[in-house]
Amino acid sequence: MIDLHTHTTASDGRLTAAALVDRAAAAGVTTLGVTDHDTVAACEAVAAACAAAGLRAVHGIEVTAVLDRGDVHVLGYFIDIHAHPLLSFLAEQRRRRLDRVRAIVQRLAAQGIGLNADAILAPGLADTGKAAGRPWVARALVEAGHASSSDDAFERWLNRGRPAFVPRVGASPTEVIARLHEAGGLVSLAHPGLTAVDEWIPEFVDAGLDALEAYHSRHDAATTHRYLQMAARLDVLVTGGSDFHGDPSHGPQAPGAVALPPAAFDRLLARVRRRT
Repeated sequence: MIDLHTHTTASDGRLTAAALVDRAAAAGVTTLGVTDHDTVAACEAVAAACAAAGLRAVHGIEVTAVLDRGDVHVLGYFIDIHAHPLLSFLAEQRRRRLDRVRAIVQRLAAQGIGLNADAILAPGLADTGKAAGRPWVARALVEAGHASSSDDAFERWLNRGRPAFVPRVGASPTEVIARLHEAGGLVSLAHPGLTAVDEWIPEFVDAGLDALEAYHSRHDAATTHRYLQMAARLDVLVTGGSDFHGDPSHGPQAPGAVALPPAAFDRLLARVRRRT
């Protein structure tokens, strides 16, 4: 079983690298990709835990790009996690994440909700390799009794159009694709069925996009089929995974809930080998 989309406590996941690998092994995953948001901080720990458990690890990342003030999530696989240009770029991405959380907390304060930004950001302030994000604020809202769940917090306060929404500032998808290619990565568009950027996908392909994430826990059968057809039409590869976070209110409850077919993974490997 191949799951190329998972998260750890290095970004908005709830499990450490070791705990993620334990959960993946128990679920029958044999190839695991860790794709934390805007950080590769957990990649080495995941790889070590996978080696000990007999799993194959894939270094990955999910970088958040900005297009028309909306988010576009870009996945990178088989990247050089020590590439200095990439690390510098990601450090700036994470700095912007800290600024955004502080701005969200200020907007919540204007609504009469007092949260401690430094307390929310403490993991990211103590370890600059960790990437802060809105899920951290959502969990704080739940703990403070202002929402019943993370999903409820997003619906009430944090989603676009809600009182505490703050638009993201960041790199364009084209720049992110180039940055990941510079680090030797193979680049896929994450969960395109959720981001509604179909009209832009041919432009992304022209910029070097290698694949579409057709298999995802929030793609139904018709959506998966649509992106498989689109990938074939555009002559790009496909990726897939559960998008597991270990959060009861955030997607599937086990790695491998959605998996990439082995033949599709073999095509990814073949592309990487040709490039190297």
